[in-house]
Amino acid sequence: MHSRTAVVASEVGLHARPAALFAKAAGATGVPVTIAVRGGDPVDARSVLNVLTLGVGHGDEVVLTADGDGAEAALDGLVGLLESDLDA
Repeated sequence: MHSRTAVVASEVGLHARPAALFAKAAGATGVPVTIAVRGGDPVDARSVLNVLTLGVGHGDEVVLTADGDGAEAALDGLVGLLESDLDA
């Protein structure tokens, strides 16, 4: 199991469009990925509804985990996505 932390850069956090973009990218990795607010329960990052339930805001730190072939590369890409402005 691999994990990475990221600070959410989008001004609106992981709501609406940014959450949908992130969940789509997580699904495209081909590996199971979870996301959690630090200290919270992880949810399936491939589900936009699960991501929205976290209530992640701008500047919040999240923990991503993945397992399987390509997990580290998948996490690196997802961290890069979260740390960019998905509102644009």
